[in-house]
Amino acid sequence: MSDYTTYLDKLRAGCADVNPFLDFMEIRREEIAEGYARFRMPVRPYYIQGAGLMQGGVMVAMADETIAHAIMPLLKGNEDLTTVELKSNFLAPVKEGELVAEATVFKRGKTIIIGDCHVKDDQERPVLRCTATFLVTPGKAKSPGNHQDPAAAGTVRRREDERQTNLF
Repeated sequence: MSDYTTYLDKLRAGCADVNPFLDFMEIRREEIAEGYARFRMPVRPYYIQGAGLMQGGVMVAMADETIAHAIMPLLKGNEDLTTVELKSNFLAPVKEGELVAEATVFKRGKTIIIGDCHVKDDQERPVLRCTATFLVTPGKAKSPGNHQDPAAAGTVRRREDERQTNLF
């Protein structure tokens, strides 16, 4: 992505389809600032699993998005980010109502950012705590009309594959 400033401006302005995942999950932005984000999401019947409780991964997805959005205002124009690790503690079951997620950036390094998110139900009861580690990478430069020959593209792809392999 790399242009998080434009993305956040569009999100704040309420532009439709700027983030299809947020739209699909019905996650609403309430506030985004440097190192902080707050999102809200209704508990829908289709989020409920077989035991009658909200499926945990849905709450974790909300927390991941909230942390990412707390990080975005801190990024430089040429930086991308991706989640590399999540740790979640489920604190209470959820059956109905709304969830509010608040995330803060705990630590920013050159290539690693750690964020925390606390999710509460609409009764202010803590239901999830999530900590996530994000990897910051240089964004890819986009130059329209600049085509590489297939052999060079293969070399670049191998280097990207090696870089991904060496992350872990």
